[in-house]
Amino acid sequence: MESTALRNEPPLRHKRVFVGYLAAVIAAGAAVVALGLPGLVRAIPDLPVDAWLLILLAAVVDAGPFSGPRQRSSSVGVFPSVCFGFTVLLLWGLGPAVLLAVVAILGSTWRLHAKLWRAAFNLAQYLLAYGAAALVLHTVRDDVFRATGWHAVAVVGAAAAWFVVSELIVDTAVRLRFGGNWWSTVWGGLSFELQTTGALLLLAPVLAGAISTSPWLIALILVPLFAVYRSARVAAERDRESRHDPLTGLANRKALQERIEDDIARRDGDARPGPLLLVLDLDRFKEVNDALGHGVGDRLLVEAGRRLRARLPEDVLVARLGGDEFAVVRTTVGDLDTAHAFAERVAAVLAGPVHLDGMPLEVASSIGVAVYPRHGTDFDELLQHADVAMYEAKQRNDSVSVYAPEADHNSAARLGLLGDLRRALERPDRPELGELGVFYQPQVAIDSGEVVGVEALLRWRHPEHGMVGPEEVIRAAEHTAVMRLLTYRVLDEVVARVAQWQRDGLRLRAAVNVSVRDLHTADLVDHLAALLDKHDVAPSQIELEITEGALMADPRRVLATLRRLDRLGIALSLDDFGTGYSSMLHLRRLPLSEVKIDRSFVLGMGSDPDDAAIVRSIIELAGALGMRVVAEGVEDERTWRRLSSLGCQVAQGWFYARPMPAAELTSWLARYRPPRVRQPADAADPAHT
Repeated sequence: MESTALRNEPPLRHKRVFVGYLAAVIAAGAAVVALGLPGLVRAIPDLPVDAWLLILLAAVVDAGPFSGPRQRSSSVGVFPSVCFGFTVLLLWGLGPAVLLAVVAILGSTWRLHAKLWRAAFNLAQYLLAYGAAALVLHTVRDDVFRATGWHAVAVVGAAAAWFVVSELIVDTAVRLRFGGNWWSTVWGGLSFELQTTGALLLLAPVLAGAISTSPWLIALILVPLFAVYRSARVAAERDRESRHDPLTGLANRKALQERIEDDIARRDGDARPGPLLLVLDLDRFKEVNDALGHGVGDRLLVEAGRRLRARLPEDVLVARLGGDEFAVVRTTVGDLDTAHAFAERVAAVLAGPVHLDGMPLEVASSIGVAVYPRHGTDFDELLQHADVAMYEAKQRNDSVSVYAPEADHNSAARLGLLGDLRRALERPDRPELGELGVFYQPQVAIDSGEVVGVEALLRWRHPEHGMVGPEEVIRAAEHTAVMRLLTYRVLDEVVARVAQWQRDGLRLRAAVNVSVRDLHTADLVDHLAALLDKHDVAPSQIELEITEGALMADPRRVLATLRRLDRLGIALSLDDFGTGYSSMLHLRRLPLSEVKIDRSFVLGMGSDPDDAAIVRSIIELAGALGMRVVAEGVEDERTWRRLSSLGCQVAQGWFYARPMPAAELTSWLARYRPPRVRQPADAADPAHT
């Protein structure tokens, strides 16, 4: 067994200790030479032809060492000369074994073009192993051997001593060179080394017995030697297959995990960021599969993998995680800007058409970035966060996105909050799970001052965290099945409340926010129709608000649901208008009755001419399309008057009232007096000032 991982120059932070260790091992090996030299001088004249033949065979067979499966920092090569060297030790002592080791190492060094320091280290490794084995054999007197033949316990003990000393020397060097956990280094390839190096050592007594019978029986050792070689080769091939993707030939998830764990282990307290993990997904790959077949899709994946491997640096690991998802790992990072720039480079590598069967297929990707330790302290956390960032990039139609906790819908705190929310929805009879309720904010007709409706707003008083904001509740639930439970819970309460107000002589329209996930199924329409029928509420008294961003994410898929709601008589409002990407075409085709101007524009219209111009344009556009306009975030009289001058129909905000429970709304309505509308001189349209 010989370390092939020591061919690279050690990193600076380990170099001093590593070099000191190499020097100590080489010095100890020189001491073994000194101990064995007298015996070698005495034995050389009397060495039989058998011994010289074994020394010659050792030099020949080491031309092709066995490749081990540990293709990581601790990877090893197994040299067949171990069998012949241990045989010589058993038959003729330490001196001739030292001579065989020197000849074998010099021959393999010349053929493999190894560095001299590495050759000296490997020779010292072998000499110390032979020295330990000779020490075990020396404990049994020569007359015992003559009387009983080879003593099995002594031979097995000597082989074990050789194996343990050699393994410890190499694994300690690997630990100092690369860092990481020492026991992980030892156990990482122990099974393979026992099957190869251990088998070679245990073949030595068989060969020694054969030589004692007839020197010509040496040739028979080539058969089991070849069997060991085949076993090592099969093990290495199986290990390679277990770490590589069969379609693209790239590394797989297992190899990716090993690389990242190795990189983390080697840091040894280094405060600099790294490793860097990119997770990337090919855009529109499903369309290629559906339109052209899986065969063409597979060829596209192979070409994408080839591009990444051919055009990225050698120190970068490229892996395929499955489907059209790939990963890229780089040990050195720099800062986050450097990481982002590298991710952009990876995106550029993939960009451009791929010609398959004469057809150009455009390749583009969405890439998520995660950096150790800022975005995760182990493989699973880094992979999860890079995956979250990748989906964030895809949602924003960006090529690259760096992980940000606020974009993570699966953080531990958020998952805990989600579980509490589910339990509170499923068991409303248990107050210890928190109070889930609906508050109502009045919507007022600007011209008349009449309260024409309310917006239903979710409120949750958590038993531990206190009042949880509605934005946080929605972020936790909107990508899960809990969102459906939450929407239905709010609809149930709002429709029942509207029915109660109707019995009390109040006729108010109630607006309820729904997510795009709610609109992806037909259940929402059926559930709402059943509620209206149960409580005898007219459909015109319920309005559903859909955010512009959610609607534009998948307008085709939700259109069927929107049309069914429109036929039912439910009014539809486009919320947060002006912050998304709605086109005139969508506004014209969708069955909308209202647009709501986002509060950010309303709050800024008094001081920012651009915001005022946007508000004016939205009001004019909605009027041209026959839609009602509601302004959110009306906080003061000046804003109210400006909206009135621009022709906005409805407003809501703290200028009128804050959100309140249903019981308080009734008493507020009894006290409410509409503000008087007058047009002062300073209320000129700011877009024209």
